[in-house]
Amino acid sequence: MDTATSQETGRISYREAVLDDVPALVPLVESAYRGDASRGGWTTEADILQGQRTDPEGVAAVIAAPGSRLLVVERGGELVACCQLEHRGEAAYFGMFAVRPELQGAGLGKQIIAEAERRVRELWDAREMHMTVISVREELIAWYERRGYRRTGRMTPFPYGDERFGLPQRDDLEFELLIKPLG
Repeated sequence: MDTATSQETGRISYREAVLDDVPALVPLVESAYRGDASRGGWTTEADILQGQRTDPEGVAAVIAAPGSRLLVVERGGELVACCQLEHRGEAAYFGMFAVRPELQGAGLGKQIIAEAERRVRELWDAREMHMTVISVREELIAWYERRGYRRTGRMTPFPYGDERFGLPQRDDLEFELLIKPLG
C-alpha cells in the first residue's frame, strides 16, 4: 500500500504520514496544544501543561508502529492537521489530534474525526473508537460528546515526572477514556 497516496475530500486531502513528514508534524502538534501559539485556538493545554507535547522520536514511532497510522490532513498542499489511528482489536484508538490553531473552530475538526472513524471501519472493521482526554478539559470533552463519544469514568494516571509528556501545572491531571460505537 502506498502510504503517500492522497485522497481528496472536498477542499482537504488525507494521506498517511511518512517519516519525511516528522519535521513538519512535530511543530503542528506543539502549536495546537502548548505555548503562546496554542492560545490562538481553543484546544490549548498551555494553562495546565508546559513543555513539550511530543517530539520527533514520538511522532516517528507512531508512523512506524505496526497497526498504527498517522493521518496527515492538507489543504492546498499545506499541512493543516493530523491524527493518530491505532488498531486495538475490535476498537481503534484516536490520538495525537492537532489542527492548526488559526483554523480551529471552523468545522475542520468535525470533518477529520468523521474521516478517521470511516477509515478505521474500512481498514480494521473497528466497532468502537477509543480516545483518552485529560479529565479537566471539560470543553474538549463536551466537543467529543457532541460527536457521539461518551465518558466512561475509566481513568488512567497522568505520567507525572516524565517530561516527554509535558510539565504539569497542577496535581489533579488524569486521562479519561472516551468511547464511541461505530455501528
